[in-house]
Amino acid sequence: MNVLELQRKLIAAARAKQPSDHVPYAFEQRIMARLTGRPAHDPWGFWGRALARAAVMCVAVMLVMTGVALYQPATNQETLSQDVEQTLFAAVDNPAADQVGDTP
Repeated sequence: MNVLELQRKLIAAARAKQPSDHVPYAFEQRIMARLTGRPAHDPWGFWGRALARAAVMCVAVMLVMTGVALYQPATNQETLSQDVEQTLFAAVDNPAADQVGDTP
């Protein structure tokens, strides 16, 4: 079938039938309700929800790690302050560290 002939027939049929002036009942109200019912796009909403979820997950991980640290059996009887002191003064207490680059 010829495409141009088909197009001409369709346009002629469309011109022969006049469009109706009848509008469905409450059409304008339905359209306006749809337009005004849509919430405005919040560009910060996505980030706010993502950061709130991340904060909740961080708190959950913190609580789990705290529970593990509290109920883990102690392997060393020294306190944290003693560990820090030994670490900081390790170089001062080691006399062999002073002689490491000296030649006789």
